Amino acid sequence: MSDVVIMGAAETEEIGKLPHISTLELHVQSARRALADAGLDLDQVDGIASVSAGGPGPVGVSHALGITPTYIDGTSVGGSSFLFHVRHAAAAIQAGHAQVVLITHGESGRSRVGASPWARPKDSMQAQFELPYGVLGPSTTFTVPALRFMRETGTTLEQLGQVSVAQRRWSSRNSRAMFREEITVDDVLDARVVAWPFTLLMCCLVTDGGGALVVTSRAFAEAHGADKPLVQVSGTGEAATTPLVSQMEDMSRCPQFELSSSAAFKEAGMGPADIDHLMIYDAFAHVPLFGLEDMGFVDRGEAGAFVADGHTSPGGSLPMNTNGGGLSYTHTGMYGMFAIQESVRQLRGEADAQVDDVETSLVLGNGGMFMSAATLVLSRG
Repeated sequence: MSDVVIMGAAETEEIGKLPHISTLELHVQSARRALADAGLDLDQVDGIASVSAGGPGPVGVSHALGITPTYIDGTSVGGSSFLFHVRHAAAAIQAGHAQVVLITHGESGRSRVGASPWARPKDSMQAQFELPYGVLGPSTTFTVPALRFMRETGTTLEQLGQVSVAQRRWSSRNSRAMFREEITVDDVLDARVVAWPFTLLMCCLVTDGGGALVVTSRAFAEAHGADKPLVQVSGTGEAATTPLVSQMEDMSRCPQFELSSSAAFKEAGMGPADIDHLMIYDAFAHVPLFGLEDMGFVDRGEAGAFVADGHTSPGGSLPMNTNGGGLSYTHTGMYGMFAIQESVRQLRGEADAQVDDVETSLVLGNGGMFMSAATLVLSRG
């Protein structure tokens, strides 16, 4: 996909606690900032993509912006949705269905201003198969695969805590991160237990914020004099299995991580050894460990020691989650947009915690509790 690029990328001016900004305003602000970053006007946008559930959706966003799109994507598969949107936008651009696609995210995850109320339908699969056992929400649902993974791979509680420690090392260098003070493994393990084995510092933040991307063809970007370095969409992949943790075939693996990354690597003509920088969705501390193993960056059972030995920390061999991730940077509920934003910043050389010589970056998004996944391989230029 060397002819498809991310031309513009921006987050809302503020992230964190924003009780004065509604969900729709977060979408609109991030969209305008991304278009300004690309040097484009609203009337040059003919495609719109946004999560359709829990917010204004692509039609509401386009109406608020005054855009009449001829390509619309409302794919809603959890926090990985924005990676799906990039993949779909790239396909639409290549097929001639759109020229400039604006992908927006805005979520009042903490303040709930203009957000839809949480709902658990009584006739849902979750109500039938999980709620009767007291499992409700990510912090209790995600514990089951985390514990199975630890048992099957020999990963220790201390190694799980090292994920939080490594990402705080990165967020300490990021002026926009919600949590910046470095922590130790003892700090993580001594924190309040939320649901075993997760302590508070192993769980993602709950914040407000948004971000947006402008995806177009290389020819269009070059013809319209992009000021910022272009980020090439080199490879993409997507997959989904089950909406429920209780229905996972093997709770110690995430097959959609493997399937989506394999597709992205194949499309890009690359493999794990070709990746300079890595962003793995980290709603909880165990998810990056699944990602490292399921995508083939390390062998089975090696992820915990890999992180504990400092390979993903500043100065390590595989810089990962360099904004601090959902554990320390921000997490509005659907984090995937922020992971893409950090990859773009690293490839442009604009990140607060900039890594030297980043030519390739991989973004892995998780949706729900190991429900869906998408992978993007992005390249400089």
